[in-house]
Amino acid sequence: MRRALIVIDVQESFQARPLWQQIADPEIAEPVNRLVRLARSAGDLVVWVLHNEPGSGDVFDPALGHVRLLKELEPPADGEPVLHKTSHNAFTTTNLQQLLTAAGVGELWVCGIRTEQCVETTTRVGSDLGYRMVFVTDATTTNPIGGLSAEAIIERTEAVLRDRFARIATVAELEADLGASGV
Repeated sequence: MRRALIVIDVQESFQARPLWQQIADPEIAEPVNRLVRLARSAGDLVVWVLHNEPGSGDVFDPALGHVRLLKELEPPADGEPVLHKTSHNAFTTTNLQQLLTAAGVGELWVCGIRTEQCVETTTRVGSDLGYRMVFVTDATTTNPIGGLSAEAIIERTEAVLRDRFARIATVAELEADLGASGV
């Protein structure tokens, strides 16, 4: 079964918001870069997804220039798709499913910014579509919402996804898994 890594919304739009000061992991690029290198070394497809809201006038409006990958990220390699979405999940407003089907992908690793929003929603939709999902929890981040700390939101997200929608894993666990398999 082929595998793909989906990097969701790790973009400058979030750094341009005042809430970035409260983000749980402002160094999110480091674990994402490790995951990207791991996926590439295993020959997996890497798909980059950016959220945009054309005409909104906010940091997600492409006209303002923030809808681009964080500068700390390794750039997409030749042939790695960069998709632009306008919904909370990476499937509904993109051709992600067609790309994955054409590539014969059956397992998805997901990571990105906001743990409980776009990353969780993509995980749930991917599971419903029949993909084996791996939610790479330490390669996601979020900020406090509605009186809940970012840590509480991450813990809640792991709890609701675990064993129903996805395997919950860390970058180190996936590195060990692939190291043990000789990849």
